[in-house]
Amino acid sequence: MAEPGVDTCTRSSVITARAAATFEPVGRSVATARAFVRDTLQGWGYTDVVDDAVVLTSELVTNAVIHAGTAADVLCLRTENGVRIEVADRYPEREVPLQGSSRSLTDPDSENGRGLLLCAALASRWGVEYSPTRKQVWFQLDLPERPVGTRSAGPVLPTELLPVADDRVRVAVAQIDRHGAITAWNEDAEHLFGYAADQVVGKPLGDLAAWPHTPGIGTGIAEALRLSRWEGSYGIRGTDGRVIPVYASHLRVRDTNGEPSTVCLLVRDYERAVLQSPPRTPVDSSNESRSTDPFEVFIGSPAPDDLDGLLQRTVERARDMLDGDAAFLLLATDDETELEVRATTGLPSARQRFARVPVEAAGTGRYSSARMPAVHEDLSAVPGSVPLLNGTGMRSVVTVPLKVEGRLTGSLGVAAEAAGRYSNEEALRLQFAADRIALAVESARLGELERLRRGSLSFLVEASDLLAGTLDRDQTLALMAQMTVPTLATWCAVYTIADPTSEPYLSYVLHEDEERIDGLKALLAKIPPPEPVPSPGARVWTAPADVAHRAALRTSMRELGLASTPLSSGIGTTLATAAAVGGETVVLPLVARNRVIGMLTLGRPTDDHFRQEILELAEDLSRRAALALDNARLYSERMAISQSLQRSLLPPGLPQIPGVEVDVIYRAAGEGNEVGGDFYDLFPINDDAYGFAIGDVCGTGPEAAAVTGLARHALRLLAREGLGGPAVLERLNAAILDEGARSRFLTLLYGELWPQEDGSALLKVVCAGHPLPLRLRQDGTVEPAAEPQPLLGVMDDLELYEETVTLAPGDVLLCVTDGVTERREGSRMLGDDGLTEVLTTCTGLTAGAVTARIMRAVERFAAEPPSDDMAILAMRVPEPHTD
Repeated sequence: MAEPGVDTCTRSSVITARAAATFEPVGRSVATARAFVRDTLQGWGYTDVVDDAVVLTSELVTNAVIHAGTAADVLCLRTENGVRIEVADRYPEREVPLQGSSRSLTDPDSENGRGLLLCAALASRWGVEYSPTRKQVWFQLDLPERPVGTRSAGPVLPTELLPVADDRVRVAVAQIDRHGAITAWNEDAEHLFGYAADQVVGKPLGDLAAWPHTPGIGTGIAEALRLSRWEGSYGIRGTDGRVIPVYASHLRVRDTNGEPSTVCLLVRDYERAVLQSPPRTPVDSSNESRSTDPFEVFIGSPAPDDLDGLLQRTVERARDMLDGDAAFLLLATDDETELEVRATTGLPSARQRFARVPVEAAGTGRYSSARMPAVHEDLSAVPGSVPLLNGTGMRSVVTVPLKVEGRLTGSLGVAAEAAGRYSNEEALRLQFAADRIALAVESARLGELERLRRGSLSFLVEASDLLAGTLDRDQTLALMAQMTVPTLATWCAVYTIADPTSEPYLSYVLHEDEERIDGLKALLAKIPPPEPVPSPGARVWTAPADVAHRAALRTSMRELGLASTPLSSGIGTTLATAAAVGGETVVLPLVARNRVIGMLTLGRPTDDHFRQEILELAEDLSRRAALALDNARLYSERMAISQSLQRSLLPPGLPQIPGVEVDVIYRAAGEGNEVGGDFYDLFPINDDAYGFAIGDVCGTGPEAAAVTGLARHALRLLAREGLGGPAVLERLNAAILDEGARSRFLTLLYGELWPQEDGSALLKVVCAGHPLPLRLRQDGTVEPAAEPQPLLGVMDDLELYEETVTLAPGDVLLCVTDGVTERREGSRMLGDDGLTEVLTTCTGLTAGAVTARIMRAVERFAAEPPSDDMAILAMRVPEPHTD
């Protein structure tokens, strides 16, 4: 039963679309229901009735979820001439009106029941329907009457006031799938941007778009493509690397299978009138209620919650308010000496974004300062008075300051292509608007700066930890680039300078798209490196962009002569490289210990300037990176010297001994392979005899290296003088003691070997404090081949003796340093017994196989890497071959 006096006509028109949703009985459901209805009607194109529908839905859902306490079912039905919305609750109780009752339908002062009053006031038709389990309120909103086919219309304008367009207006149409990749690309898109369809289909739109967005702040292109509708300005990088400003209208649709995609219509920015939706109602401040917030009047509601969105909305509203062709907004630096371009609309290029201009101009007169309102009736009469508008075709401009508590925080300007468009009256109107928004802009700017500073601090802490974690030069270069791209720039290059007389060398190149690294590296290799200037701060380097643009132009001209030939891979690479470096490039010096050791180069493909906060962060990073790189250089030099000295302390090669197999494995422990520690040697004494030694100097470093070098060279010299083993070691002991405080004690196994005619080998050995050599016989038994004697470098008087050992065919003599026997795993140690056990399994193996098995057993004994140097020397008398 319907309420008396209410039209119960329901579906007189054909339903062309429907959308339904259910909302739980909680307070937040009201806002969710409003958003559902707004998005649905905007998606259907019924923007004329959106506001009324949202108001009515809000009241009816409030009655259901708050007052009735039940879930609310909302159904939207689209017809040819309007929309019907039904809101149902699960509370069927109703009043039966008494005939003749003078009581109104509901009390206007009562919160409960206002939805019916609003339906009566706003809806074309409405009604209430009851069932045993639910109550449903519906309302019909008809679209406004317009001439057939008219969506919106404007007044008749004189020809000279019509928007400027090319002879043929081209509308690029691109379709983007749910992942942001291009699936369709029409002929006008090919003409506007230079890419053939097969070049871009399958690639993300973000690879081509120069989105006016600071990372981490505001709406990005990925978010914009997911919105049901989006309209605004951004740039598309053409094949020549230049950014083409466009105005775009995005519509989110779905196919018959439910798969969503986004249709993008794009025109040149100065032809935006083709796509731009006119405001539903013009802003007329004279008709606004006194209680209306002037900020909301100018910006609109809801106001953007991010700085970039607020600034972009501001310039667009300012341009529309004064019927201008372009508008711009600049924010002041903390010291109020410069203004940074943060938002523009209607200008033919976004090149000026983040560019800086002085607050006080060089000239005199009323145009010289941004602190006062100014009207430029004709810019051609005062060339360069507004540098931002140079070359844009703008003739007249009005600028006003943004101030908070008397402090300059920014500047807002509106420009027109015709001269004499603005007077003091327009300046006052714009100043009034600027005063309304200045505080909100400053608050949003401070919030953004705080977020950037927190992010910068976190970034620098992480960067410092990473750079401090390595002393490898190549890894330091890679970390510098990886921390820079893509956080601070789209690509970077690191030049290094070996010494003050060397030219800068291109050491590392990185681009956020790995496929462009080789082309970028090749392009930079053809350009003379930037001048190594030690002064701090970033400076602009134009060479990469100039060379890239010239290369792209030459390539395009050649392609025009071969229009029927498809693009070759070389041409495609050239154009991609040009696009990669087509924007601004800056160079920061890498200064460490008062010397320029290189340059960090940052670049981006868009025409945007680097914002000052990013450059300051990059400068902080470059100081840390320079010190890390110089530390890595010093460490590399030290390691090179250390390793060269280590190699000089070891024999260059092993001599071939007739009838004896010899193999050595040497492993220096510790990062960088410190000099000193263990050593070995094998050398010919004369035609029939060979000397061998394996030793371990106490400690590491230069002092230990000195003793190692002394021992190895003294052994060779004394042995070749014809001295026996004990005499050789006694004289070496005296030489070590002569070093005084620089001396180190030394454990040494020294021996002399004579191959015999019967196939055996005779050895005479002296073991001075060293782990005993082990002899492996053919039958698998293992026994020490010498007795322990005093080590060297401790006592003056040593009584050493040599022992004779005969190695029969198949026997092995194994000599090791204590790094092998003292290999530990917790409280366990390999020891002499463990080494003996491993050696017993080596019967029949060659000398090389014996050393390899011993080393493998030592490495597997513990999970941790070895902490001491290790040397393994094996000598084996092979068995005679039998036919």
